[in-house]
Amino acid sequence: MRQQLVRLVSLGRVPYAEVLEQQECWLRRLQAEPGTEAWSGIEAGALLLSEPAGPVYTAGLRGGLTPEEAARLRSLGAEVRATGRGGLATFHGPGQLLCHPVLDLRRLGLRLRTHVAALEACAVRLCELQGLRTAHARPPPYTGVWLGDFKICAIGVRCGRHITSHGLALNCCTDLKWFEHIVPCGLVGTGVTSLSKELQRYVTVNEVMPLFLEAFMETYKCTLTSEDNIN
Repeated sequence: MRQQLVRLVSLGRVPYAEVLEQQECWLRRLQAEPGTEAWSGIEAGALLLSEPAGPVYTAGLRGGLTPEEAARLRSLGAEVRATGRGGLATFHGPGQLLCHPVLDLRRLGLRLRTHVAALEACAVRLCELQGLRTAHARPPPYTGVWLGDFKICAIGVRCGRHITSHGLALNCCTDLKWFEHIVPCGLVGTGVTSLSKELQRYVTVNEVMPLFLEAFMETYKCTLTSEDNIN
């Protein structure tokens, strides 16, 4: 069986707003009728990878931030945004790998629940490749990837008309102090961690990117392609 193609879009370190703009462009592209100029139907979607250029707190569909809390966070020098993903409040910033797969799940033979499980599997595999073999996902209603009681990867997705958006945020060398100003994902009594903290060395987003791509192709059983090698 031929593997589905997924376009790899590496944005580098960019403002979070630019990631959302690119995501919206791909959503419109996939939602267009097949055969139109906007969408050729060659690929099953796109994998948007980035690293936030600055600190930003995001709230999901379930909220998580009052107006007073949002004002307090802005006073720290962070951006605050409401998003359409699932979940509550979390933090994005430099040193974090953001993965936003904009995918037509029908093309990949997936459902929303299996898509979320696949994202978790990608992050678990990356941690394993880095030597962190105790990384694991928790049973519902929890999401994300954990090392003990510490979350290393947050997951929040949106799905409409079988097309996904948003995705995961994996802490590589993130300044974890930013998480102290919120209750991440609304989980009281748990903490956050990073690859750098766990491995006791500085681990950058660029270092783990090839490993993440390997894990993504392995888990989603797809082929990643770029603009240059689309026929």
